[in-house]
Amino acid sequence: MTLAIVLAAGSPAAGLTTATGEPLADRLAAQLRRAGADEVRFAASLDELTALVATATAPVLVTGTDLVAHTAVLRHLATSPVGPTVALVLGDPPVPGRTAVREERGQVVDAGALDALDGDATGVFGGALRVGVDDLPTLAAAARAAAGDPGSAVDRLFAGLAALGTLIFAQRVRLLVARRVEDENELTAAEAAVTAVDEDRAELRLSVKEKDDFFSTYFVSTWSPYVVRLAARLRLTPTGVTAISVLFALAAAVLFGVGGRPALVSGAVLLYLGFVLDCVDGQLARYTRHFSAWGGWLDTMADRAKEYLVYAGLGFGVSHAGLGNGWALAIAAMTLQTVRHMTDTWYGVLHDEAARRPRAAGAGGGIGDRLNAASTRVQADTGSLSYWLKRTVVFPIGERWALIALTVALFNPLVSLIAVLVWGVLAFAYTGALRTLRARWMWVPVLDTVDATLHRDDGPLARWLPVVRPMGPLTLAVIAALGPAVLLVAALLGDSPDGLRWAVPVALLVLLVGGLGAGAAHNGPLDWLVPAALRAAEYLFAIAVGVVGEAPGWLIFGYVFVLTVHHYDLTARLEKRQAAPPLHAFTLGWEVRSALLALAAIAGTVGIALATLGAYLLVVFVVSVVLAWFVRPARSARASVAPVGAGGAAPH
Repeated sequence: MTLAIVLAAGSPAAGLTTATGEPLADRLAAQLRRAGADEVRFAASLDELTALVATATAPVLVTGTDLVAHTAVLRHLATSPVGPTVALVLGDPPVPGRTAVREERGQVVDAGALDALDGDATGVFGGALRVGVDDLPTLAAAARAAAGDPGSAVDRLFAGLAALGTLIFAQRVRLLVARRVEDENELTAAEAAVTAVDEDRAELRLSVKEKDDFFSTYFVSTWSPYVVRLAARLRLTPTGVTAISVLFALAAAVLFGVGGRPALVSGAVLLYLGFVLDCVDGQLARYTRHFSAWGGWLDTMADRAKEYLVYAGLGFGVSHAGLGNGWALAIAAMTLQTVRHMTDTWYGVLHDEAARRPRAAGAGGGIGDRLNAASTRVQADTGSLSYWLKRTVVFPIGERWALIALTVALFNPLVSLIAVLVWGVLAFAYTGALRTLRARWMWVPVLDTVDATLHRDDGPLARWLPVVRPMGPLTLAVIAALGPAVLLVAALLGDSPDGLRWAVPVALLVLLVGGLGAGAAHNGPLDWLVPAALRAAEYLFAIAVGVVGEAPGWLIFGYVFVLTVHHYDLTARLEKRQAAPPLHAFTLGWEVRSALLALAAIAGTVGIALATLGAYLLVVFVVSVVLAWFVRPARSARASVAPVGAGGAAPH
């Protein structure tokens, strides 16, 4: 049950009355109920708030009495999916008496009096916040520490919460209205501003991402809101739209495999429409405020599955038309894109961690500072040529799907796959070089803030290997990828790949070098690249073994596809702050899976091994998904409502 608390202490607006004659505090209470609060309580002091928080078992909404806003602003705050604790942040210039905010990458990294931020303020606290369950003890501590101090209680509370190190995300107001008022004149002006905005129309526009990529912005989001409104009227859920988009992508993949100009053009149209629906599912979630960890995870997994199914369709189409080895190109595209995504994920984690750990005074300067400053200037110049070039050169998903649709419709699947590979390699080189330079400058470890064993995907063998600390885990992971890479090149260039069967154990030994860093500290400036390097090493080894064992291309693709699903599950859980998959131990780890394939290569049963191990991993993944998202939540729900003494247990 969500509790909302209206905190009146220290607010000059406590006695203000709205144009309808209703006290402003009462209107706020009514808006909080419409925003989703199950119970609304008033607190005259921070001591009263502390007592109320002590009884809460769900997230708590806290507002001052001086906020004039659309109800949608409070609803967005209450339902924000960005994190457990979220604060309303306004773009107004900071003024004395209000808590100023410094925000980076959507996180509140500093909050306090205007002069305490040394001119680095990026906004002002909007007088409302949602505090997650795990942060409620810290909220109570901040309230006790701020009790008795002069000034607005809600501002003191927020500043104290930030000072105690709470991870607070910022909820910005766009298109809608939210203002803090102190007198009748400001109240009248704010109410007029609220009335002047059509709330539903604004919410529909807000369903579109504020900063999206070029293709999405100009070729999708210009008309997708109409689809969003239709989907909402049809009572479609975001998950339902995701499922439809998967069907569109699957149909496009089939048509690409069939070949022929009508099929290719039809497939390109379906691919475009599938991408539109891929945008619509997120927009519908934002419009209806139907967010869930399951939906976010499913959307991430579906995006990758759709893209790789399309690669499979293109690969089959190339081979079917006799244009070349399409499966080899499809495998290369999938491997490249997955490794890129792994670096994207961990670089995002790196940047978020860097935002929470500002560099010490005097630590700046050099190329890192210049790159950061240049990036900030370009990002601030929204809509400029440099802005769009920066967003497009990294080859985001919209541009990938647009490139595939255009090239396959105008030319053929071979041209499409080659174009994806060429642009993908260039984008990887560009982002990799710049991110490496910036990461060395930031020097912020990230893998030591999480379960490194989980995200390395180590199995039992890696944990038994000795630890080699001087070389560092990244160097060892890169060396691990070299052996499989050499074996793969030799197998592709040689006349008889089967003759390299006995080179497989040598490549395996080189691959296992990556396990020597499993127990070492992952705190180097570039150790965020370790997961991506290990993914590349395992994929290259599996592909090389498949080529040496003369397994069909589609079978190698299928096995690597299952591996990517497993690894995307790990990164999706990282991004959604979810625990490890329930059956993660049964996935064996990258080194044990590779050892099993090596044994199969020696025995001459590579095809059987790829099919069997791939099927096993897929079953483990499906069962793990069912357990994590359906069985365990259902058991927890039953346990939480089961009465004591009636066959149930008291919840702990």
